[in-house]
Formats: sequence, structure tokens, C-alpha cells
Amino acid sequence: MDKKKLSSIALRIRKNAVAAVHAAKSGHPGGSLGIADLLAYLYFEEMNVDPKNPKWDDRDRFVLSKGHTCPAYYAALAEKGFFDTELLLTFRKPDSILQGHPDMKHIPGVDMSTGSLGQGISAACGMALSGKIRNKNYHVYAILGDGESEEGQVWEAAMMAAHYNLSNLCIFVDSNGLQIDGPVAEVMNPQPFDEKFKAFGWNVCVIDGHDLDQIAEACKNARNSDKPTAVICNTVKGKGVSYMENNVAWHGSAPNDEQYAIACADLEKLEKELDA
Repeated sequence: MDKKKLSSIALRIRKNAVAAVHAAKSGHPGGSLGIADLLAYLYFEEMNVDPKNPKWDDRDRFVLSKGHTCPAYYAALAEKGFFDTELLLTFRKPDSILQGHPDMKHIPGVDMSTGSLGQGISAACGMALSGKIRNKNYHVYAILGDGESEEGQVWEAAMMAAHYNLSNLCIFVDSNGLQIDGPVAEVMNPQPFDEKFKAFGWNVCVIDGHDLDQIAEACKNARNSDKPTAVICNTVKGKGVSYMENNVAWHGSAPNDEQYAIACADLEKLEKELDA
């Protein structure tokens, strides 16, 4: 798929994620907007998955360790065909399968239930280790947050992945510099990510998390590595919506009707620029 088509998919993921949060009147739009490009590339270029057979044993696995950004995850799954896009507007509604964190028991395409920060990467390590033990060729991908990486469990998982030589594991650290309590560097600075993962024995690369060419090169790098790979993605929280970009207030707030209209206009403008 060419870059223009992937960029268009990323924009639809952003639009549908914001629509879901607006409809629910709650959710986490900032981080969701920031990972849309990663999700577009993974699900429409990199990963080997089958929406008609979500539990296919040889599929590539994905874990959204920062589970609160599931509006974008759900939008990507719907775009891929795992379920109807109309379901996105039931986000966080009673009886909906699409709740505030991913649920592997009820949502087609979700490989791991996540929510407690720090635990998703450990689950991803377990999936990768299982693949190694069973001589499977699948790869495991995970997205975790920079604020999430303050959790000690993240670094226990990093140690384990290197120890077991999980070369089939690739994680993306969504490094937008903001968490719910403010700037990551002020709350509990986990940087430098690149040097830390290298010290744990990982293959590491640092990219612009919105540049599809760089994402593609990072995935190629991971597939050719004999070590687990950590891709440090410099991203913008709230990417694509003017008033949300780099604004920590939109970590976990839903736009009202007026704000939603502005968000739609911002994203539609980007769509027109892409089609020009």
C-alpha cells in the first residue's frame, strides 16, 4: 500500500477515534490521535492478520499496553474489518463490547486485555516466548507510553526479553512527553529510552512516530534483528487536532459539541491537503 493510502487510513482512524470519544462523552483522545500512524502502518502494511479468523494461531500479535488509547485501536480494527465501524459510536456505552480498555474476550482482533499500565509489555513478551518455544513464525508488536514506562514492570519485561532473545518482539514507545499529571520529565523522568533499552540488550532505533517511511524502516530493522527491538517514537499528543496538540488537558477529556466540530474541521482540512 502506498504512503498516501496509509496516511488516509491514519486520518480516518483519528476521525473515528475522536467521534467515539465525543459520542461517549469520555475517553482519551490525546494519546489516541498520537498513535494513529503507527496503527495504520502495523495493521495495513506490516502485520499478518485475518479479520475473518481473528484467533488464527499463526497470526502476528498486537498488544496495546497503553490500553486507555483504545479509541484509536478500535478505529483501526474496524477499518481493517474486524467489526462494523458503526460500533465505534457505542464506545463506553452500557452493553457495548467497546469499553474503556481493550477486552480480548469480547472484541474481535484484540489479542490482550490491557489497562493496568506496565502489564501489556509483559504479556507481549509471553506471546513472543510462546512463539519461540513452539517454533512459530509470528511476530509480536506492542505500543507502550513514555509515562507508562515509569512502571518497574516495563524494565523487568525488558530484561526478560533480552534474556530469552525474543527477536520476534518489537515494541513502540509512544514518546510524546506528556502524561495525565503533566510533563513526563517532571513527573518521573524515564529517559533516555534509547540508552536504557540498549543497556538491557535490545536493538534500538529512534524515529518520528508520524513519518510512515521511518516507521517502515524501523519495522524492517526489527525483522532483520536477532534481538528484541525497541522503536522510540517521538510523537505529538493530540496529533491533527489544533487545540489538542501538545496539550496535556486532552489526555483524558472528551470534546463538547463545539470542540468536536473544530476537531472534525481540522481533520477534514488535513484530508483535503492529502488529496490535493
